Amino acid sequence: MTEPREREALLAALAWQVAAGAEEAIGERPLDRYGESARRSEPPPARPLAPPSPAPAPRAPASPPVAPARPVRLEASAEAGRAARELAAAARNIGELEEALRAFDGCPLKETATNLVFGDGNPRARVMLVGEAPGADEDRQGKPFVGVSGQLLDRMMGWIGLDRTRFYITNVLYWRPPGNRQPTAAEIAACLPFVERHIELVDPALLVLVGGASAKTLLARPEGIMRLRGQWFQYQSAGMARPVPAIAIYHPAYLLRAPAQKREAWRDLLALKQRLQSLE
Repeated sequence: MTEPREREALLAALAWQVAAGAEEAIGERPLDRYGESARRSEPPPARPLAPPSPAPAPRAPASPPVAPARPVRLEASAEAGRAARELAAAARNIGELEEALRAFDGCPLKETATNLVFGDGNPRARVMLVGEAPGADEDRQGKPFVGVSGQLLDRMMGWIGLDRTRFYITNVLYWRPPGNRQPTAAEIAACLPFVERHIELVDPALLVLVGGASAKTLLARPEGIMRLRGQWFQYQSAGMARPVPAIAIYHPAYLLRAPAQKREAWRDLLALKQRLQSLE
């Protein structure tokens, strides 16, 4: 029998639970929740180690990869470099230089490209732009800067009163790298004699280097475009009688990815406009 005092204590505890909202029982016996939490926190008993599995039987060596049916040249040869210098030096005008490039087989990019992308604009203009490499649209049409990046570049130059009747444009590479990948040093070296001769034949008053690859190649500088942009340099090749003022600017493809840099690009264009006005 339950003692009266114990019975009163139980009734008082039951009344407190009812007042607290515990009005229904969910089990016949009380559960020690604190004890369950302590048991769950204990690490599980260690399992006995399984016996080591037998070593797998040796497999037959895999067959070697099948070589591609068409050999791929990864680098331009020294003979190609000499041929490029000779062909470029022999060109007496823009037309002859383009024909020399069409006959040149020393750059492996020619094997995968659709068209030679030579130049566009006015070759008698005082401003010459040199970009990096053709893209898919340029490769398809055979003209530099005709895709989305080229349309932005045309608008940029239009901000300072220039269009393709007042500037000439080309690239340091005349064929598109597959998949728009970065060109190799050998591919740039194969095209460089033609680029240098291209600049000599146009003989611009100002040179604009569009993008890091163009600036680093023609200025022979190790810095990236972030450090080179907005500064004036002197460009001169072996066949030039005088140096040409050159400025590096962001490539429009980069500005499409990083529109916040358009402010810096605008400053560079204003510097170009001011330098051009000083020549008038």
